[in-house]
Amino acid sequence: MIEYTGENLIAGQIGNLFIITSFVASILAVAFYFRASDISSELTSDKKLGRLFSRIHSFSLLGLIGILFYLIYHHAFEYYYIWRHSSSDMPMNYIISSFWEGQEGSTMLWAFWNVVLGNILIYTTKKWEGSVLMIFASVQVFLSAMLLGIFPFDIQIGSNPFVLLREHPDMINLPFTSNPNYLSFVEGNGLNPLLQNYWMTIHPPTVFFGFASTLIPFAYALAGLWKRKYQEWIKPALPWTFFGIAILGLGILMGGAWAYEALSFGGFWAWDPVENSSLVPWLVLVGAGHLMLINRNKMKSIFSAFALTLFSFLLVVYSTYLTKSGILGETSVHSFADGLPGQLIIFLLFYLFIALFFLFKNGGQFLKKTEEDAFWSREFWMFLGALVLVISAFQITLSTSIPVINALFGTDMAPPSKPIEHYNSWQIPLTILVTLFVAISQFLKYKKTEVLPFFKMIAPSFIISLALAILLSIKLEIREFFLTLLLFSSLFAVLANSDYIIRILKGKIKKAGSALAHVGFGLVILGSLLSAGNKKIISKNRTQVNINFEDNKEANNENVMLLKNDTVLMEPYYVTYTNRRIEGRNVHFDMDYLKVNSEGKYIKEFSLSPFVQLNKQMGNVPEPDTRHFIDKDIFTHITYADLENLDSASQNSYRDADSLSLGIGDSLFSSNSIIKVERFERMINKDSLNLLENDIALGVKITAKTLDGKSYSATPIMVIRGNRIFSINSNIDPLGLDFGFSGINPETEKLTILLAEKNKNSGDFVIMQAIIFPYINVLWIGIIVMVLGSLLAVVNRISLKSN
Repeated sequence: MIEYTGENLIAGQIGNLFIITSFVASILAVAFYFRASDISSELTSDKKLGRLFSRIHSFSLLGLIGILFYLIYHHAFEYYYIWRHSSSDMPMNYIISSFWEGQEGSTMLWAFWNVVLGNILIYTTKKWEGSVLMIFASVQVFLSAMLLGIFPFDIQIGSNPFVLLREHPDMINLPFTSNPNYLSFVEGNGLNPLLQNYWMTIHPPTVFFGFASTLIPFAYALAGLWKRKYQEWIKPALPWTFFGIAILGLGILMGGAWAYEALSFGGFWAWDPVENSSLVPWLVLVGAGHLMLINRNKMKSIFSAFALTLFSFLLVVYSTYLTKSGILGETSVHSFADGLPGQLIIFLLFYLFIALFFLFKNGGQFLKKTEEDAFWSREFWMFLGALVLVISAFQITLSTSIPVINALFGTDMAPPSKPIEHYNSWQIPLTILVTLFVAISQFLKYKKTEVLPFFKMIAPSFIISLALAILLSIKLEIREFFLTLLLFSSLFAVLANSDYIIRILKGKIKKAGSALAHVGFGLVILGSLLSAGNKKIISKNRTQVNINFEDNKEANNENVMLLKNDTVLMEPYYVTYTNRRIEGRNVHFDMDYLKVNSEGKYIKEFSLSPFVQLNKQMGNVPEPDTRHFIDKDIFTHITYADLENLDSASQNSYRDADSLSLGIGDSLFSSNSIIKVERFERMINKDSLNLLENDIALGVKITAKTLDGKSYSATPIMVIRGNRIFSINSNIDPLGLDFGFSGINPETEKLTILLAEKNKNSGDFVIMQAIIFPYINVLWIGIIVMVLGSLLAVVNRISLKSN
């Protein structure tokens, strides 16, 4: 029995106890809340016990999270999860990120937000507590089970974050496991370099907070169907629905900001499958929220409201499956294949079955045709908007799910080869419709709207938007019809809702939550169009060097090669690559952006330092640097750099020598000088060179002249000792040149000269790309306004609920 030194086993044992306790407590909470599931405000003994076990579950989960954070902070590499996702040289913010990089940590993060929201609901759901909290607790059962890490009948249930490194299946029988002192030399694998960005410390928690918030309207809707309270559930669910819209929307757009800041595809949205799978629940939740508004007083489309509300959460579970199952393969930079796909499928199917069962059993009666909404009513256009959102979500889901379809049906469909073009071809027309609905909906009245006054109300913003769209499309040279139409509709959405706030609401911001959110949404779409749709690549290759990347046929038109200290035109700037410097794992490349003044001199405007993060285990990752202006961003990233011999010692070491055949008087070029073989040197001081008396020594004088006129000389010596010939080299250290003399060809009278140069002599160059994103701040402002508007709408709903 090996006694291992330095292992903190007690922390893992406590963590395992917390896992078991949280799992058992969540099951008991489900049982007692089920017994107390009647729609009643009475505090029964079953409800008290449900609360008790919910709190025990909450305490256990918080303890579990605390233990894992403690182990990560103290670099407890004896645990596989800690070893795999962290390292001892990571800064604190990335240590936090490493917590949720893996399946176990992200599951705990999701469960944590459910605990936070669930404990709030205990005090706010009132008569709905039993049924809603039972559904909440049941979800926690599934999430807790994903941390168990047990194998009944050789079937894996969960993945335990406290499995020891030496006991993990991938590590058993490796040599280090028999070393009792293995922790003295084991170092962590580290965090995925793509995630080593400050956005990744706030983006995942926000997204999972949004995911957790979709559970509240889902629970209310399912409870409403279960208890046949077909309309009563809407009032308490509405504020939480728009809260979820705000938080999940913010999390998704934070992901876009991360992609813009950290990835090198040049943009904030690339229709990545994991991006898509988080966007779809948000689209459906937005549709659900607006259908709730329609049906809170009269159940005209209540079946659709139920369906969209239920599917907003189901699509969150499906998104989790896509991300964690590994089924997306290499189609996404976000996916990882350690997420218990079988368990996630059971999780999804369980709630899908229950949701469909109650939807059609108790809600099927609402499929019958009811009274039609008037064409010029707010209900009609809001329903139409929700329908367009569902179509949008369906198209995204269908294209994203191609790997799933292939796995289910044995097909061999390929994902879109050009995803941006593919998705845009569908989503741009749908977005035009949505932004038009957003523009006019505030001016429409419920039940019926007088047509002539309505058109008079929207006419000013319509005309101004049309005029601006025409002017901007000419100025920005937007030629595509749908892009021009999108420009108009997004402007119309912004101006119409701004007009509604000013003229109809008289500037009363407290009542303007929905209109403000619509303004923000219009700005997001407008900013996306103006920046991504009108981006300009300024790094045009104007040299004879052919830049060719296998995965990019347009590389020659989108990249430029820069030699160190060389200045290249990138209109409207000149760019100079000034320096390469190493900071920790990052190799920075300093670029000066210059302009020519009236006197013809270069004036530095600003500098950017894109860098490459070195990672031997996971591959090097380039990260861009961006200069922000009011009206544009200039985005710069490295597409190629020679990352060998980066340290000082390697830079000052000599490469292998080249063997040259030269005669007296011959010249050649090195990387930094003109070299000339001048003459033989026959007077050799053997004593100073520690040569033997019988050694034959012959030197050759070589000069090296730089382009600025400086001259240097070296005298390598050929020595013949018996039957052996060797060289005593001579170097010119300022030029990084080393010379040897190893022989003479008697027939040609040519000398064999050996020339070696230092690694730092090789031409330091990079290939980079620079892009101008015009008016991208419109997008960022839109995000802020949309989130604030949605949260303001939540506050208004809560105040209406309490009145």
